[in-house]
Amino acid sequence: MTRNALSQAVRYGALMMAAGASMAAGVAQAQDSKGTIDLAYVEWASEVASTNVVRAVLEQEGYTVKMSSLSAAVMWQAVGTGDADAIVAAWLPTTHGDYLKQVQDSVEDLGPNLEGTKLGLVVPSYVDISSIDELNSHADEFNDQIVGIDPGAGLMAQTEDAIKEYGIDDLTLQSSSGAAMTSALGNAIENKEPIVVTGWTPHWMFARWDLKYLDDPKKAYGDAEEIDTVVHKGLKDEMPQAYKILDNFHWTPEQMGEVMLMNQKDGTDPYENAKKWVAEHPDVVAKWTDGTDS
Repeated sequence: MTRNALSQAVRYGALMMAAGASMAAGVAQAQDSKGTIDLAYVEWASEVASTNVVRAVLEQEGYTVKMSSLSAAVMWQAVGTGDADAIVAAWLPTTHGDYLKQVQDSVEDLGPNLEGTKLGLVVPSYVDISSIDELNSHADEFNDQIVGIDPGAGLMAQTEDAIKEYGIDDLTLQSSSGAAMTSALGNAIENKEPIVVTGWTPHWMFARWDLKYLDDPKKAYGDAEEIDTVVHKGLKDEMPQAYKILDNFHWTPEQMGEVMLMNQKDGTDPYENAKKWVAEHPDVVAKWTDGTDS
């Protein structure tokens, strides 16, 4: 064999070895892959925090995770049709109760991932009134409006019902978004002006500002709720380990609040914050992943 032929043979052999190694790596990667999980959520501070944390945990366990930010109605439709595998953003039994009824035959409610929630009308602590039934007589102070969030949110529908229940004729519910609502609240507090907004717990705004819920003697907003994890039926059979992690996922309002406050810092990424929180709380995460090896 000539020197040139030998050189070509060596190069060919190297290429074949590289190709074989690449193919083997691809096969190994395919074998290691546990599949893709689609998570849907609403663009609320609490749901941004929880969904990113669940994403970080599932990815840590070997899954590919896709997240879709949707309105509440579309989020529920997605998990009902199977376009989304799961949501950790189901406010029940009241706020999202009607949405659940529409898809209940095609989903499975895994129960609460967070308890101790609350919804209602919120004002800065310096505002003189203390009850929803005082709003009408103080409408001028609030510029005749209640600052709301996105129009598809269950909280907005409940607020419309509360307005009817209390006969609030002098204030109008203004749709906006969660971010716009907290921006308006922050501006009002900076100038010590009266403002009333639609609010919920857990939310980072209670850690940042001194706020209070207006009393709801008629229980228009119902009693305390919980945030549930809901999955599309069939996920348990298709991805039992991911299902178990989602079923085990449960944390406290204080833990969620830590992540929400991290997300409020300028220039931060909720996904990176979630990964940081997960890395710093291995004992908590272990309770979600324990016994899920397949």
